[in-house]
Amino acid sequence: MYVTIAFGMQLYADDRVQFEAASVKQASQCTYESVLGPGSVAIKGVPLKSVLMAAFKVGHDQIIGPSWLESDCFEIFAKLPEGSTSNQIPMMLQSLFVERFKMAAHKENRVSTGYTLVIDKNGPKLKEATAGSIFVAGQPRDVKTVRMDGRGFGGIMTMEALAKVLSRHLDGPVVDATGLKGEYLIDLSWAPDPAFGQRPPSGGATESGLQGSNAASTPIGDLFSAVRESLGLKLEARKTQVEFLVIDHIERVRTEN
Repeated sequence: MYVTIAFGMQLYADDRVQFEAASVKQASQCTYESVLGPGSVAIKGVPLKSVLMAAFKVGHDQIIGPSWLESDCFEIFAKLPEGSTSNQIPMMLQSLFVERFKMAAHKENRVSTGYTLVIDKNGPKLKEATAGSIFVAGQPRDVKTVRMDGRGFGGIMTMEALAKVLSRHLDGPVVDATGLKGEYLIDLSWAPDPAFGQRPPSGGATESGLQGSNAASTPIGDLFSAVRESLGLKLEARKTQVEFLVIDHIERVRTEN
């Protein structure tokens, strides 16, 4: 299934959603900063692959493209059109890739070694979010607030969104197989262990768009232990059908603003 076709054709069957204005330039260094403000987006020193993750809502290992996507960092400052919402930012980023980097890509399913997120034998330890639920490092605040840092993340998430965030911390994609359909308060911290192929987040998608941060809570062992002990869930390694974003064409030297 083709989802992005460049060179004058639409991304989807509906009208393309675009930023009102955007500035794109290569950064002098990688600083990994993303800020979503009222009516604007500021991405500072972030690898292009991380921006692709936010735009297409895929994990780090679900993008197939040139190696420079991970080494070349960019600064992107964009203004949202009046009346638009943060949920439209991924589509606007897709339009930006087509216009500024002449990108063409498609999604396809492949068999891959990854992980399946399932309910642990003792049952889930999840608190379902309510209309008044709020979150920041274990404390109530705004609905769907998400924190991310080098050793944890949290927020109000569906299990599908949780699987996508977990994918960015592991050596393979995570597929949700819990069967749980609600939105839950997630507060997860761990001590990263390179032996498990875990990596700190490289910036990228939350369920609504870009990365945020707050202080992490006390870590619990490695990520696999934290998922089991904190959430009552389990990560099982297995071969599975995974959707990949395949970059057919992308220009390293961006077009001028």
